[in-house]
Amino acid sequence: MVQKPHIKCITISPPSLFFILIGFLIVFTGKSRPPFACDPSNKVTKDLTFCRVNLPIKDRVKDLLGRLTLQEKISLLVNNAAAVPRLGIQGYEWWSEALHGVSDVGPGTKFLPTFLGATQFPQVITTASTFNDTLWEEIGQVVSNEARAMYNGGMAGLTFWSPNVNIFRDPRWGRGQETPGEDPALAARYAVRYVKGLQGNVGNRLKVAACCKHYTAYDLDSWHGYNRHSFNAKVSKQDLEDTYNVPFKACVLEGKVASVMCSYNQVNGKPTCADSNLLKSTIRGSWRLNGYIVSDCDSVGVMYTDQHYTATPEDATAESIKAGLDLDCGPSLAVYTEGAIKQGKLKEVDVDGALANTIGVQMRLGMFDGPKQPYANLGIHDVCLMSSNQLALEAARQGIVLLENRGRGPPLSTVRHRTVAVIGPNSDVTVTMIGNYAGIACGYTTPLQGIARYVKTIHQVGCSDVSCKGNQLIGPAEKAAQQADATVLVMGLDQSIEAEERDRANILLPGHQQELISRVAKSSRGPCVLVIMSGGPLDITFAKRDPRILAIIWAGYPGQAGGTAIADVLFGTTNPGGKLPMTWYPQEYLAKVPMTNMGMRADPSHNYPGRTYRFYKGPVVYPFGHGLSYTTFHHAIAQAATSLSVPMLPIHLENNNATTLTNGVRIAHTKCSTLLTTLHINVKNTGTMDGTHTMMVFSSPPEGKWATNKQLVGFQKVHVVAGGLQRVALDLHVCKHMSVVDQFGIRRVPMGEHTLHIGDIKHSLTIKPTIEEIKY
Repeated sequence: MVQKPHIKCITISPPSLFFILIGFLIVFTGKSRPPFACDPSNKVTKDLTFCRVNLPIKDRVKDLLGRLTLQEKISLLVNNAAAVPRLGIQGYEWWSEALHGVSDVGPGTKFLPTFLGATQFPQVITTASTFNDTLWEEIGQVVSNEARAMYNGGMAGLTFWSPNVNIFRDPRWGRGQETPGEDPALAARYAVRYVKGLQGNVGNRLKVAACCKHYTAYDLDSWHGYNRHSFNAKVSKQDLEDTYNVPFKACVLEGKVASVMCSYNQVNGKPTCADSNLLKSTIRGSWRLNGYIVSDCDSVGVMYTDQHYTATPEDATAESIKAGLDLDCGPSLAVYTEGAIKQGKLKEVDVDGALANTIGVQMRLGMFDGPKQPYANLGIHDVCLMSSNQLALEAARQGIVLLENRGRGPPLSTVRHRTVAVIGPNSDVTVTMIGNYAGIACGYTTPLQGIARYVKTIHQVGCSDVSCKGNQLIGPAEKAAQQADATVLVMGLDQSIEAEERDRANILLPGHQQELISRVAKSSRGPCVLVIMSGGPLDITFAKRDPRILAIIWAGYPGQAGGTAIADVLFGTTNPGGKLPMTWYPQEYLAKVPMTNMGMRADPSHNYPGRTYRFYKGPVVYPFGHGLSYTTFHHAIAQAATSLSVPMLPIHLENNNATTLTNGVRIAHTKCSTLLTTLHINVKNTGTMDGTHTMMVFSSPPEGKWATNKQLVGFQKVHVVAGGLQRVALDLHVCKHMSVVDQFGIRRVPMGEHTLHIGDIKHSLTIKPTIEEIKY
């Protein structure tokens, strides 16, 4: 989908003024919305069966479908669903967004004049770098509180098409910033926890309905003549199963998400929104989705107009609905469904099946419960709470990654560094910090404002914007660095460089940014720190090698409180603990990996190096999981198994034991629920400063046919005081964490010696098959 132009956000200082205005609006504009349906004051509809809350939802849905005409049904198949006045049902806009805060990108949500803003958390790639799954769910809870409040105020829907859980496969992708990064296990864990935070998951009821998108293998927008509307992603069964589909499977099976969005692109020659194997067989069949499947906006239309996949628009409509699509973001299903039925390409019962899924979600949200709405107590007073703003700040602090720190680098001192030169095109920005798919923030603290709370500042932009097309402003920036006790350069990207429908041509800093950085670093009288704002990785090898740049910090897009968080890290109020959720590659890597090549694994015969830390073995600028601290940590294994047995039935032996040992045991041929081991790790803070550490555990399979270098199998955030020790217990599920996928897309547990990696420690875990009768 394409974002509409963003309303200029409001910078409010002091924050208390914002809450005074909110209180004013409560008095003069605070009205609850009328019931969406089943209003008891409507004598015609108040006793209809579909309005009886005590009945099972499936019975209520069946009753409503039986009352609708075909034309009324068709009008409900699109995002801007029409009203059905004779049944007391209002129109509804399904498209709202809540990627990292309630957003006004979709037409279902508006802020002004009733709501001045909502909490805008860091962009997802930054939040992912916290590796804190508790935080992810807490953010989801705040976002859904504010979403319900805005719904109650008549300014939002309850169906939010978030999160984006695609894999950040290629560093040039403009939408990589929206994702949790390159690792499928990390993306899956993020998806589950954020969805749970949004939806509430109280029984079968929903606080809001989340949507995991864009299914599947979607990570190219516009590159060298290829675009997302017509791109055919050629994906192996192996890569589909062990990379691209992993987060979506977790979303449905573990997160119980209420919706999945199919993508624009084709996968192996078939549009995802018309692929019955991907939709009906997998999402609704194998994964048992309890909810609806929606198209990305105009995905049905582009099957005919751009992809020429069907001969007529009626064919595109019929194939999509029969494949399992329930809702069209776009007009196609409203325009062409009746024609498809008249032409015999579709039946009314197919339409009923789609509507049963969408209406079922609306009923789970309470939209057919009349005025007695769940969460009706949430209102404008629950938006932009101080506690929510504090959580946004904490998320930014935890997400900042310290890439380099040497010599007399940070933390800076308010005594030694009383004047700081703050330089760069991102040094005093607001909306840049919230990335894309954002809304109107509660207020902002820019990096310049954050640093000014600690010390006196001298400010120069150095470039008029991040494109940095000229170098005429570098001279004043050099003079500022010469006058200050320390220099902080805030550089990087924004949505003019990387965004939806805007993939990058390279991964270098734009324009004259490198020149600005090098010249200012050379001129700086005191320590020089480089802060990067970006969603995607950058090749900043030049800065890494420059001895005058003592520290490098990646802030991602740190949200509304980003400036405070950056300053807190610079001055040591916060000890950084973020870790990179994606690999930072050198520029020359790009020449070997066309964006159109979806292969994850290296192919030396074609000089293809592979993708992500799991399969790429070449040089990097910074590896996945990299991140420093102002203190040091030491790991020691306290307790860990050295061997595990995988029980299997004799009938599941593949020809002989040797074949089983070579291929591994299919996870379908063993009882996975019993295959669990717990790893106990001691984490000691060996430095002089309290700190929070992300303990990551990776696993590599036995040497041989498996191409995986290593894969993330678990992580946990732990706070350790200086000189202290904490023991971390981490569960490893053999079928989930120690398995690999073969070339046929079959997940197996390799037999033999697996290696667990915890920091610099390696631990061997031998897995062997046991032939026995399994009792279920």
